[in-house]
Amino acid sequence: MKIIDKDCLVLGAGLAGAAYAYQMGRHGYSVALLSSDKPPKSANSNWAQGGIIYHTDVDGGSLSEDIMKASGGTANPKAIGALVAHGSSSVKKLLIDDLGVDFDRREDSGDLKMTREGGHSESRIIFAKDTTGRSILEGVHAGVDRLDTVERFENVIAIDLLTLSHSSQDYEDRFEPPTVFGAYILDKGTGEVFAIRAKKTVLATGGVGQLFNHTTNQKGIYGHGPAMAYRVGARLMDMEYIQFHPTAFSKKGSPTFLLTEAIRGEGAWLINEAGERFMEGKHPLKELAPRDFVARAIYEQMMTHGDSAVYLDLRHLGAEQVKERFPFVYSKCLEYGVDITSQPAPVAPAAHYLCGGIYTDLNGRTTIRNLNAIGECACTGLHGANRLASTALLECLTGAELTVSGDLGDLQNMTFRIPQIKAWRSPTKASDTSLIKQDLKLIKSTMTNYVGLIRSADRLDRARSIIRSLKEEVDAFYADSQLDEHLLNLRNAVLTSTLIIHAATLNTRRRGCHFRADAEEELAAPISVA
Repeated sequence: MKIIDKDCLVLGAGLAGAAYAYQMGRHGYSVALLSSDKPPKSANSNWAQGGIIYHTDVDGGSLSEDIMKASGGTANPKAIGALVAHGSSSVKKLLIDDLGVDFDRREDSGDLKMTREGGHSESRIIFAKDTTGRSILEGVHAGVDRLDTVERFENVIAIDLLTLSHSSQDYEDRFEPPTVFGAYILDKGTGEVFAIRAKKTVLATGGVGQLFNHTTNQKGIYGHGPAMAYRVGARLMDMEYIQFHPTAFSKKGSPTFLLTEAIRGEGAWLINEAGERFMEGKHPLKELAPRDFVARAIYEQMMTHGDSAVYLDLRHLGAEQVKERFPFVYSKCLEYGVDITSQPAPVAPAAHYLCGGIYTDLNGRTTIRNLNAIGECACTGLHGANRLASTALLECLTGAELTVSGDLGDLQNMTFRIPQIKAWRSPTKASDTSLIKQDLKLIKSTMTNYVGLIRSADRLDRARSIIRSLKEEVDAFYADSQLDEHLLNLRNAVLTSTLIIHAATLNTRRRGCHFRADAEEELAAPISVA
């Protein structure tokens, strides 16, 4: 078995992983940056449309308050403080000054244009048309490609993390504290399994959206990071908090894709089949209410009237403004027969963002030695029960920066144990592709129907019964089958689904994007960011 040695191993080449690799590589450390296909197409951050927060010192306090309010009073004040303290400097230093990302600017002054999104009390979001994520990620990857310290591994998928207790050939290593030193990797093209040993291993694998029938997430996003972390004993938290984006394109026969919240930030309306604005009277912010509230209001409209969607109406904004501000959304909707300058776009909620994940401190450290997590798969508590719009890209940047800061100190001052590892042995029996597809469909339908936007004890009990039985079968199936990408997706999907259901069952409160229909309505927790 081939073994590769690096200082740092990064699993996932979205914004969090790429930003970490770029900054660590610039300090001269060797980095392996892994992606399941040619980046950045497979990363959710590549498809982020709205923007990234770029607050001023004047509104830093109001940003803290907005994040806490959106979370239902459940966010971690220290995580909010770190984002506010480091966020704008990270954007300016890395994206604007270093990489020169082309954010939209005013023609008269050259100042950055700013917009507002749901839950924000200020216009503090900068953007690059409606392809902000792609512009940022392409800039970071261009920086990565200029470094000879970072080696890309594409068309690969991680199997399991290497630990001293399970992967070392040295018997005495099982007495060491829980420690990760790399991962077993599958080359999807050749089927070869190889290992990358590293002093620091970083999980940056994204969210869990593909566990549901309708999602804004890209293919392959099955919760790989939480599953791998759980198998080595890492602490997870807030796994029940899965945010559904209110406005995903929803037309029969068409794929689900995001219609950015910035559209409502620019003044678009939500209307029902009768053409009525149903958010008026529902919330003081109307269409700009926090995402969980808007998503449930849309769901209520659909259930009340038996409709498959509601509509996002941009017609009053003017055709030229729509085409100039949202060229990607305009062309994407037009591709599927909807001209958003002359007709409203059908939308419905879709699984979008994991607010919880692998517990970390503010420097990305998990509860397992030398294992970090950043980006959507990680949880510092920043989002609490519900994420404020446009915090995700900023969290990727600040999380990467703070994790690099912590790891630089460790790499300079610590001694790392990197032992000889056991060879990977895989069964030779080919896996049943049809069976895997059917199992994934069962997971998606179960999670959508019973662990979706509205939950209850009965629904969660039904989901637990189905997924628990399926997990036993999948575990046996996995142990007896030759590895491929689909089997790894299934193995991690069924485990992560189990973890989400368990967390949702334990949490009987109704808060944020964990909406228990059988819970008594709670008053919001005291809001404090001190």
